[in-house]
Amino acid sequence: MKKFISLLLSVTTAATLLCGCGSGGSGSGNLKIGTNAEFPPFEFVASSGVIGEYDGIDMAIADEIGKQTGKFIQIENMEFDALLIALENGQVDAVISGMTITEERAQAVDFSIPYYEATQVMIVDGNSDIKKASDMEGKKIVVIQGYTGELCVQDLGYDYEAFKKGTEAILELNNGKCDVVVIDSATAQKYVKDNPNLKIVEDPEAFEKEEYGIAVKKGNTELLDQINSALEKMKADGKISEWSASYTDVEVE
Repeated sequence: MKKFISLLLSVTTAATLLCGCGSGGSGSGNLKIGTNAEFPPFEFVASSGVIGEYDGIDMAIADEIGKQTGKFIQIENMEFDALLIALENGQVDAVISGMTITEERAQAVDFSIPYYEATQVMIVDGNSDIKKASDMEGKKIVVIQGYTGELCVQDLGYDYEAFKKGTEAILELNNGKCDVVVIDSATAQKYVKDNPNLKIVEDPEAFEKEEYGIAVKKGNTELLDQINSALEKMKADGKISEWSASYTDVEVE
């Protein structure tokens, strides 16, 4: 009987400890954040990142969220179009991946307050005659699968080819196998900086301003409030602006 009572107390103690270490809740614990580390300067793999091997503006934001909430941040790197599925399935607690807040996505997840404003642009060869979005008609267009650029090209009614990685799309352009890559402006700036033979073409009439947000599972108001509070402080302190400026000049391996 003494052995049984001792065993029961041990199991109860272990269960109590485990309950105190759940992810995504209040207080200390782990916070699993999903990302697609193929989107510099927001998230990319580095030899020494701000969170393990992961670096970029979004990773700096995630790290700061961990500091402000007292949580250990664990990054789960996966394909972009798998991120919201992983969130719904409970594989991750939140998603930060340069994700544009859209009405369609907001039906499936809850978004934080916006933390970055961007737009879609076109990356073309330096000698390209593409000067506006309508000039893409009849051209070979490449987008990144699941990114907002894909949705924009769909809305324009043009045929396109989708790649899983931005680096693959830029390689396709550099090799002359496509005419234009449609992608977010900050990432475009990074790719063009690293490839001086390319240039950016903007068309504000075709591509509207968009805002990035952090996604959490529908109804997870506790975590959403914590993230919003952290973002508000980061914005007020000017940290996000500082990271946006500094990471543009970082060399991506």
